[in-house]
Amino acid sequence: MTLQASDHPISPSLLQGAVRLNDWGVIRAVGDDARSFLHGQLTQDTLHLDTAGARLAGYCSAKGRLLASFVVWQRGPAEVLLACSADLLPATLKRLSMFVLRAKCKLSDASADLPLFGLAGGAAQQVLGSAAPARIWGRGTVDSADVVRLPDAVGVPRFLWAGEPPPALLATSSLSADAWAWLEVQSGVVRIVAATAEQFVPQMVNLEVVGGVNFQKGCYPGQEVVARSQYRGTLKRRAFLFDCQAEARPGQDLFSSLDPEQPAGMVATAAAFPDGSGRFALLAETKLAALEAPAVLHLGSPSGPVLRPATLPYDFPTET
Repeated sequence: MTLQASDHPISPSLLQGAVRLNDWGVIRAVGDDARSFLHGQLTQDTLHLDTAGARLAGYCSAKGRLLASFVVWQRGPAEVLLACSADLLPATLKRLSMFVLRAKCKLSDASADLPLFGLAGGAAQQVLGSAAPARIWGRGTVDSADVVRLPDAVGVPRFLWAGEPPPALLATSSLSADAWAWLEVQSGVVRIVAATAEQFVPQMVNLEVVGGVNFQKGCYPGQEVVARSQYRGTLKRRAFLFDCQAEARPGQDLFSSLDPEQPAGMVATAAAFPDGSGRFALLAETKLAALEAPAVLHLGSPSGPVLRPATLPYDFPTET
């Protein structure tokens, strides 16, 4: 049996095990007002968050551009954790702290206390046993550690582990950082990093499609821009999966053969195929018009490597 994205087979043995996520970090929010404070800052409803589940959320500038994205879960009655990219955590923590004001909420960097691990495949699921959340964005606990079920990728179950790992977890087959990053790309869920901060309105990277935006909640920074993008008419930019025979990295521009004078999009996240082939998978935001035949998309420059379309794991809602 092989698992594949597009027509590129990957051996399941490469997609099993556990890996320390050194490029992730954790912000801790503690206090009676932790949930209500975050509710007024993020694109997601955190006021009704409970300890049984986690949620995806974005943090926007006043212009509606994503400064960061989070996996958010409640750890206790007055404690909320936010996992995000480590390279933008300090700036994000500083900015959020500026708006706490009189709220009973203390924010801190909890990355050292709560190391994050990525778990993937049946081997990791077997180690977790009954503690493995059955539903996507479900939360479980193992001793003092938290386990969040992330969206599957190419049929592979994925989990985010927060806390010191038990020996049984460390004894599972080792998962490479490339394999975890590749699965992250294949899931179709963008994680904002320093190179892409303030580049995208949530809909440009499909954040509302994967459950990261709640349009029924109250105001938050950039809310009017995000709402207008949703309801003013057909969206003109989306994120799509591509394969490439050259290295790709977040923040690189895309160029269309139909209009090579200006960028047609930007790489949101990218990762090498875990088979050592040198190929890269990327999730990139692009103009919908740039995908119309006979357009060809190039990476980095109008004459750069050609991007080959791959298949997203979800459909877009009908837009009217």
